[in-house]
Amino acid sequence: MVSSSNLGFPRMGENRELKKLVENYWQGKVEEVQFQKELKEIRINHWKLQKEAGIEIIPSNDFSLYDQVLDHIHLFGAIPKRYTPVVESEVEDNSNGLRTYFAMGRGYQTSKAATQVSETNTAGAFASKVEKSIDVGSMEMKKWFDTNYHYIVPEFEDAQQFKLTNYGGYTQPKPVHEFLEAKSIDIETRPVILGPISFLLLGKSSDSSKPYASKFDSLVHLNSLLGVYEELFKQFQQIGVKSVQIDEPVLCFDLLETELVKNAYSTAFNAIHKVAPTINILIATYFGEIRENIELITSLPINGIHIDTIRSSPAELESVLTKIPTTWTISIGIIDGRNVWKNDLTKSLVTLKNIISKTGDRILLAPSCSLLHCPHSLAREIGKVEAQVLDWLAFSLEKLKEISFLTYALNKCTFTNENTIVFPDDACSTIKQYYESNKESNEKRRQSKLIHNDSVKKRVTEITPSMLKRENPFPVRRDAQRKRLTTLPALFPTTTIGSFPQTKEVRLARSSFKSKKITADAYDQFIRDEIRKCIKVQEECELDVLVHGEFERTDMVEYFGEYLDGFVFTQNGWVQSYGSRCVKPPIIYGDVNRPVPMTVEYTTFAQTLTHKPMKGMLTGPVTILQWSFVRDDQPRSETCFQIGLAIRDEVTDLENKGIACIQIDEPAIREGLPLRLSDWNQYLKWAIDSFLLSSTGVKDSTQIHSHMCYSDFNDIFESIQRMDTDVLTIENSKSDLKLLKAFEKYGYTNEIGPGLYDIHSPRIPSVEDMKDRVEQMLKYLSTNLLWINPDCGLKTREPETTRLALINMVKVAKQFREIYANKE
Repeated sequence: MVSSSNLGFPRMGENRELKKLVENYWQGKVEEVQFQKELKEIRINHWKLQKEAGIEIIPSNDFSLYDQVLDHIHLFGAIPKRYTPVVESEVEDNSNGLRTYFAMGRGYQTSKAATQVSETNTAGAFASKVEKSIDVGSMEMKKWFDTNYHYIVPEFEDAQQFKLTNYGGYTQPKPVHEFLEAKSIDIETRPVILGPISFLLLGKSSDSSKPYASKFDSLVHLNSLLGVYEELFKQFQQIGVKSVQIDEPVLCFDLLETELVKNAYSTAFNAIHKVAPTINILIATYFGEIRENIELITSLPINGIHIDTIRSSPAELESVLTKIPTTWTISIGIIDGRNVWKNDLTKSLVTLKNIISKTGDRILLAPSCSLLHCPHSLAREIGKVEAQVLDWLAFSLEKLKEISFLTYALNKCTFTNENTIVFPDDACSTIKQYYESNKESNEKRRQSKLIHNDSVKKRVTEITPSMLKRENPFPVRRDAQRKRLTTLPALFPTTTIGSFPQTKEVRLARSSFKSKKITADAYDQFIRDEIRKCIKVQEECELDVLVHGEFERTDMVEYFGEYLDGFVFTQNGWVQSYGSRCVKPPIIYGDVNRPVPMTVEYTTFAQTLTHKPMKGMLTGPVTILQWSFVRDDQPRSETCFQIGLAIRDEVTDLENKGIACIQIDEPAIREGLPLRLSDWNQYLKWAIDSFLLSSTGVKDSTQIHSHMCYSDFNDIFESIQRMDTDVLTIENSKSDLKLLKAFEKYGYTNEIGPGLYDIHSPRIPSVEDMKDRVEQMLKYLSTNLLWINPDCGLKTREPETTRLALINMVKVAKQFREIYANKE
């Protein structure tokens, strides 16, 4: 029999209940007992929803308060030593471990420490009962493979020790507790655990002066780590766990150190099997093709494998299936867990029938990956999303129902030679209607005139090589820009990345405007008043290049999509980005066109309020693509070029209105890289070309900025250079300055602004902290090229902590100007 299963469920809840609850906990607005009670209610509700959708194998331990990798860091006791004061404060308070957990994710600063770096008493989260001066930043954050989800990077000491821990008020390890919690409501779950090899390979050395020479160096800690896996699986066996999903997504990488990795996998999974021989182990791979790694996988003492068929070619799938042992269960990721389009059930049934003809019915049906990357449900979109497009969509709960139907069809229905489905006599009309409705929806989408714009398609075919490069090289442009930007200091100019704090007043005004409680004129006046206040703050802080604050924007992608043809927006289509941060990706359903200017009005208004340069703030084509749910009926590159042309038009309009600095953010370029090195060049060619298409149609005297975050640049540095931006700002504060070594190694010659402080943390950076970072930067970068700026946009921060941080940042820039002026 074919069975239905799921790899992971969205955590936040239908109405972002988890986000609101956690943020209230951080702010001390909810007591511990109530916090734990509401967390349990969310988890139980999610298990019940999956069961009601017809899912037989339901995951547990996929729920997280911040990040699943951070969960494992704390679970395995891999807490970096710099958090020892936080751990000790919890021991003194008899606390539950969450202060340390969230400190690793967000940073932690007591009010006493905050007073030492500013004149304002800024309390950190979960202040300890015995007030001490504790000020520690967060751990590094990176993109989870090629998604827009961020994970916390594990850190390992030379002689790293691991121990299984309980935290968060649990009396047992989290995976054990949540399995028993589900069992208490008669739901037998399959715990989800990040595999030991992926956990280690996703980590880094805790000593920034001794980074790993190879990503495989972290495997030296395997024997120590296996102790906690063995202890955890012993507990699983004792409480009656029947099967465990072990996520090993690195098995879709090029594992170049073949023998080293093979031995590591063999050691790890033999150790797990030895202590828990009765537990069925399913290795889950996703986001790419397994390819040659199937030989390694089939050598392991496991019971099944999950295959992402959405990211696998038919030939790859055929090859892998022939090599899987006949006793194994095969989990088929047939439903796209990362996009929002209805599955073509007819097409999927043909694919699945073909698979079963080769493997028999030892099949589990599942999404391609965890549904973490997909919104919760379409229930709140009825009447909000254009009806024709809504009919083409499926969110997480709808995807589970698709899995349930496919399972039913394969077990209960027969098929003609023409693959026509024949329902059994006792099939209810609802099931038949569901299938017919799916066929009709997919056919309507294929035939819809809403999707196609011939003029846009024609314009893409007319792109020429001259449209992908600036008129002159950077040194010539730099001279022209310095002559135009007369207020810029010669050294260490300061700026921010774009957004300023969006207060509850800003959010309320936007909500009131959308619900028509205030007029368009009243909302416009409100935004202009916020821009005035933002510019005043920046001028008081003495920043050099200003921004208008982006108060009119909900999100750096959603805002632009609202102005572009081919996009549609949801009411409640939230997905987790990191921690409690959620984004609502737009849906690209058709050809993309810019009918009207998008940013010109507020940017030019802001420029009239100051004599300093005002940056036009745009999101680049690759990031808009990566952070949207993208149509799947044409190549992604085609859609990206369409967006690139739209942004090019906006850049031209800003320049024509006198805006001298224009920033085109591309934080997502690296995250779009395929998992396999052999597939990189094709992606990087069209991705960088799309950025160049958007950015190069300007005069030499117009300064083009771009921003990138959470990127290892070493392996794509040639592409970064090819972007040819005048100023590149990068996330850097969480990266131990290792990114800068790439810029030194490859000889980057354009201007650059590595982030001085982590904007994702509520702590206020001190002058000394930032001064030390600049000194470290200058070991790798020229004084003539260095800009001073935060890591990222300031949208999620509080206004006062933002002001204090920027004052300290500008103080640092001034100090270095004085130092180098005296040297000259």
